[in-house]
Amino acid sequence: MSPKDSHPSDELRDGPGLNEDETCRRLERTWGTAPGLWGWLTTVDHKLIGRRYIVTGFVFFLLGGILALLMRLQLAQPEGTLVGPDRYNQIFSMHGTTMMFLFAVPIMEAMAVYLVPLMVGTRNIAFPRLNAFSYWVYLAGGIMLYVAFLLNTGPEAGWFSYVPLSGPEYSPGKRTDFWAQMITFTEVAALAVAVEVIVTVLKMRAPGMSLNRVPLFVWSMLVTSFMVVFAMPSIMLASSFLIMDRLIGTHFFNPAEGGDPLLWQHLFWFFGHPEVYIIFLPALGMVSSIVAAMARRPVFGHLPMVLALIATAFLGFGLWVHHMFATGLPRLGVSYFTAASMMIAIPSGIQIFCWIATLWDGQPQWRTPLLFVVGFVVIFVLGGLTGVMLASVPFDQQVHDTYFVVAHFHYVLIGGAVFPLFGAFYFWFPKITGRMLSERLGRWNFGLFFVGFNVAFFPMHLLGMVGMPRRVYTYPAELGWAGMNLTATIGALMIAAGVALFIVNVLVSLRGGRIAGPNPWGAGTLEWATSSPPPSYNFAHIPVVEGLEPLWDSRGRLPVVHGLRVEEREVLLTTVVDAHPDLREPSPRPTIWPLLSALAITVLFIGSIFTPSAVVWGSIPLAVGLIGWFWPKRSRTPTEPVVES
Repeated sequence: MSPKDSHPSDELRDGPGLNEDETCRRLERTWGTAPGLWGWLTTVDHKLIGRRYIVTGFVFFLLGGILALLMRLQLAQPEGTLVGPDRYNQIFSMHGTTMMFLFAVPIMEAMAVYLVPLMVGTRNIAFPRLNAFSYWVYLAGGIMLYVAFLLNTGPEAGWFSYVPLSGPEYSPGKRTDFWAQMITFTEVAALAVAVEVIVTVLKMRAPGMSLNRVPLFVWSMLVTSFMVVFAMPSIMLASSFLIMDRLIGTHFFNPAEGGDPLLWQHLFWFFGHPEVYIIFLPALGMVSSIVAAMARRPVFGHLPMVLALIATAFLGFGLWVHHMFATGLPRLGVSYFTAASMMIAIPSGIQIFCWIATLWDGQPQWRTPLLFVVGFVVIFVLGGLTGVMLASVPFDQQVHDTYFVVAHFHYVLIGGAVFPLFGAFYFWFPKITGRMLSERLGRWNFGLFFVGFNVAFFPMHLLGMVGMPRRVYTYPAELGWAGMNLTATIGALMIAAGVALFIVNVLVSLRGGRIAGPNPWGAGTLEWATSSPPPSYNFAHIPVVEGLEPLWDSRGRLPVVHGLRVEEREVLLTTVVDAHPDLREPSPRPTIWPLLSALAITVLFIGSIFTPSAVVWGSIPLAVGLIGWFWPKRSRTPTEPVVES
């Protein structure tokens, strides 16, 4: 019988016949991470690496928030003297760079690294050594940028580094060079994770998880990963052109030598606007997971929700020029980008109505994760409305480069990404740690964050309407902006209090929180089918999926398949569309080579800031690292077709 003609649970019945306890002990020996520092440095377990990504991303979120608080304290009163103009330029550049490149995209991919393999029912992520490498590269890039900032060599031209301001003539020294090289670090890491997620979702799903049964969070990460693959090369190309203009005398952006400053804006925003949706789409998937679990029913309109994610991704690549309405554009082009900027609200609206229908027809539990979802809907709708306003060229030119735009993108990005992310922290914290966060502290956390956010950013709409420009470090008292700036600063302090309360909640709950159990929310997706926290091997037996919410559809008796060897690291590969069992694939073991390769590429990238010869000499240790990484080894478990025993 062909595997494709049989039921998935009838296949792979060639297991060793061990009892459950012995199977788990052997799997732990096979998949476990070595104790101590060596195990920490060499692990390829997606859960350990995902946790590191999440913690590191949250640390950068705290650093970016501290920088934002410094800006608000400086602007709380006219003629502020807390920081000078040069340091202020570095602070706002570091704030935007940290939030966009070191926090938002990495932490969304971190959630995917941890959750996607569990949600699709496999034992590890695809290319686990590449996963480890991506984390070390990301960490090195962030540390490099902050060390430069502490040495008074932080970027000063904004997170967008427009030329000619960031060019060699207006930004001498190494400040912009460190920024441009940080882009290379973070985008290499992001591209690596995107490839891992794509392969994991398309080829490593549990038997029976056909494409129409894939969870919405997994769909959101698959679509996001394809966006990363197509968008990130643009910013890597732009930053490479910039650093070559600065270091080796090319003229990509120098109009005197045939270059074009607007080329930078096109390359940057071709990445920059899709990046907003690279941040936003994973948040939509998180919201769908939370809503389904809290409403006790599958999300209404699964297919329209998936199509809305895909439509958002496609439309997201057709909006970049609306950041350039003030540069002088042909009217036909302006009309196209105006229409696209308004159309992208449609798929987001579809998803919001589907969530409302799910809650309306369900039995919602108003726990902290769902409170953050409601806060997200309210704030994101307001941000979307101001986005449609900015799509109108006359209005956009009126408020361009004012605090109205600052208010808009914070409503979109914090409302559209950070609120769902906090909801996701409360929702999946018991899965990651095995303990529940405090519900009482969570409600206070939500209240402070929601109220503080609106107090901080709503007045910025009004400041923009009365003419306060962005990126100014002080202002005279007679302009009448002091009251609204002070209000915004009070709101920022409330946000900081909310985040501090969340940290207290995490620390207290890690030590004494209520034990969660495998599925404290009664959710229906596969990550809740294993213990909390999950074992190193995720699943003792690969589950079989028979519906959209496997744990609900199976009524507690989830079918499984047998046949993967317990003494070898093996994963099951399945077909792309219908997830029929296809191949047994060996999974790489822990190794130090990804770390050594990341260190080598770090030396190469940082050295190239100071001398072009570092590219040549730095390639030698990198080549050694890659040779060690990919040195062929005789596999004890070659890839084998799946056949019925």
